[in-house]
Amino acid sequence: MTCLKGRMLRPLSFSLYIYGHIYNLTNAIYVRKHMAEPSAMNQNGTTTKLNQRDETSLVNEEVEVEHLKQCLPKTTWMGSKQNLLIKIQDFWYLTNFSNILTFQTHFLAQDTDLIVASFPKTGTTWLKSLLFSITNRFVNPPNKTPLLTNNPHELVCDLETAIYGGNTGNSKLPHPNQLNELPSPRLFSSHLPYSSLPESVKVSSCKILYICRNPLDTLVSHWLFFPKLIKKITGDENFQPSNIEDFFEDFCQGEVIYGPFFEHVVGYWKQSLEQPNKVLFFKYEDLKENPSAHVKKLAEFVGMPFSTQEENEGVIEEIIDLCSINTLKDLEVNKSGSLSHFFENKTFFRDGEVGGWTRYLTDSMAEKMNELIEQKLGGSGLSFKLKPL
Repeated sequence: MTCLKGRMLRPLSFSLYIYGHIYNLTNAIYVRKHMAEPSAMNQNGTTTKLNQRDETSLVNEEVEVEHLKQCLPKTTWMGSKQNLLIKIQDFWYLTNFSNILTFQTHFLAQDTDLIVASFPKTGTTWLKSLLFSITNRFVNPPNKTPLLTNNPHELVCDLETAIYGGNTGNSKLPHPNQLNELPSPRLFSSHLPYSSLPESVKVSSCKILYICRNPLDTLVSHWLFFPKLIKKITGDENFQPSNIEDFFEDFCQGEVIYGPFFEHVVGYWKQSLEQPNKVLFFKYEDLKENPSAHVKKLAEFVGMPFSTQEENEGVIEEIIDLCSINTLKDLEVNKSGSLSHFFENKTFFRDGEVGGWTRYLTDSMAEKMNELIEQKLGGSGLSFKLKPL
């Protein structure tokens, strides 16, 4: 069967078969490029250039991967015909997803690792700031914290993009071969759904802190944020994203980057119920409503609870104030710095409001989303506050 407008009309089993081939080839390419045998090392311990035969093999494998990708389901991304999304393991990613496969295969979790997990644009930056401040408060008190001179994403690095995503243009971010040198507990993050995390993350005693946000605010934040990334990737400064009405439909259909949203959220929600000592589940709206209680819960979960003395001295409130969006967005590093070639630090800080979606979406959209929430979450015990009380 053939492609129609970028979408493959093939049975699911065929997609899984093709994905398996891509998975094996991508990891063979990674090993050739990054894990040379001792015989390929020179006297100084650095990797020598691949011989012509290996280079030819690499090129052939990379070409085959690109051909195989054409057989997987695809869809447009926010109206961009240059940047399609491709469906693997039931979720949508950018077509250049080799970084995800190498992360899944080669990352070895340690029992002391702490991983912030999230669907994009749901409070990731905030949770990273809180986690870093809590785990480093004895070494770096709030008035001397690296948060004052570093973007939160440089201190809690994203695994599949920043670490396994290749050259980001930021020397502060570690490479895969440097991960064992990081002090414990290592702090990481990921946007992958739970089902797609590396097996080492699932079977180790590392802990996952997941944050989600109501779907309407998440949708609007996506719509405002990702066109900037598409412009950077394509080099097309004149790119205009699909209108909010069309993007709303894409979001409801699950055809957004790292989507579907509800399946992503429910996956971690179920794990937090089944493995409460491994997965801690936060809702952005609850964190906004009662930050003190949730910061204490976070500290207890990672094994670094606040002492009575710290509570009396106002350490919790000090951390909350330091990590607030108003404080972080006013820091010079977050006004002018860049996380990578694609992201300016200031793009990670907008307004952080609950219910800001009301300025962009209609009542009929909200009604449709409420019906979808009931359909997707009914009986799960999970609910969302769409507006502040």
